[in-house]
Amino acid sequence: MNILLIGITIGLIGKVLLGLSVILVHSKIAHEHRIDTVVLREMRRERNIAILAITLMIVGYAMEMVFFAGA
Repeated sequence: MNILLIGITIGLIGKVLLGLSVILVHSKIAHEHRIDTVVLREMRRERNIAILAITLMIVGYAMEMVFFAGA
């Protein structure tokens, strides 16, 4: 296996784990009842952006793999 593909795969795993940790932290904090609704709304928005980012990373990874498989 090519070292570049290994590096891309490891990079994707790290990015997805980072995104998941952001989502988990936001979810835990959102369950606190001492936070006002403005903050909760912003945290939900950030969680949705994190989910979109993870999705884009995975799609980009799949596209890179298709490119390298054809090369």
